[in-house]
Amino acid sequence: METVFIKGLGLIGSSLARAIKQDHPQIQIIASDVNEETLQYAKENNIADQVVTDMTGVEQADYIILASPVSQIIKDIAALANLKLKSGVIITDVGSTKQTIMQAAKVLTQQNLTFIGGHPMAGSHKSGVRAGRADLIENAYYFLLPASESADTSKLTWLLAGTNAKWLELTPSQHDKIVAQISHVPHIIAAELVNQTQQAFKDEPVGMRVAAGGFKSVTRIAASDPTMWSAILLNNKELILKQLTSYITGLENIGALIEKEDRSALFDFFKRAKVSRESLNTPVRAPFYDLFLNIPDKSGEIAKVTGMLAKHQLSIINIQILEVREDINGILQLVFNTEEARDQAARILEKDYEIVTR
Repeated sequence: METVFIKGLGLIGSSLARAIKQDHPQIQIIASDVNEETLQYAKENNIADQVVTDMTGVEQADYIILASPVSQIIKDIAALANLKLKSGVIITDVGSTKQTIMQAAKVLTQQNLTFIGGHPMAGSHKSGVRAGRADLIENAYYFLLPASESADTSKLTWLLAGTNAKWLELTPSQHDKIVAQISHVPHIIAAELVNQTQQAFKDEPVGMRVAAGGFKSVTRIAASDPTMWSAILLNNKELILKQLTSYITGLENIGALIEKEDRSALFDFFKRAKVSRESLNTPVRAPFYDLFLNIPDKSGEIAKVTGMLAKHQLSIINIQILEVREDINGILQLVFNTEEARDQAARILEKDYEIVTR
């Protein structure tokens, strides 16, 4: 019987535990957390088989998942280096920065231990063990960073197969640059916008009460865990500071355009953003396989397509409409994670729809 040791039962740690239990019910999970209420909830809700407040049981684990804030993960790595771990153990983490963690993990690889850095690109404005879900990471990118060329990721992806994540290998520097721009800086901006708005409305409390729509969408992530985000920013500070400086410069340039009433330049600013934002609907090309269909502009057509595939238990990674006009056919793009799934879907759908070659 294999054993998984999870250190940290917050949103991500508890979600991974749930996904592992759902997909591999025979695996024993030992969960560690400093919060007694968290551990009690995990035990009562079958998230973990055994709960501890320290590293008790880690030496018998086949897999170790470090799911605490980044600064704590680095401390835990140092602690593991001084323990007699099981032969063949696979150690991973879920930290939101990677260069500092991978540097710390050298003390493990020097002992011929397998360390695979990890970061699931999923989350919620909610935090804690109660917010965890087995499907939290479904169809989200999960970055993997093997600490050595010999590190085999297949066992780890098998363990976490129940997450239905999309695996993507990166280098530590690639990872930290990407997340600084698309995750870390946006969290700072969202938090500052909320704080600034609170200050602006300190004498008009109705302002915060009526905030809705765009404001809530833009600032949703400001409700994330302060402990976690404080640690993240200090562990990726050089890239974050660089990108914050660039962002501030951009805001100053927009301010200058407003001051000059340069309508054309302001239009171009919003147009570029619109085009770039719409491109986010396009998935990363390499690991996925597309199928394009001509579908009539009729109610229920998309439901019909997905229903036909569901009958054959085919899972769609992404779906979008590329072009729809009234009274003419549109193009439906279906994305699959294997070539075999795409080809099977084509055989199923070609009886009712025209397959488009692009």
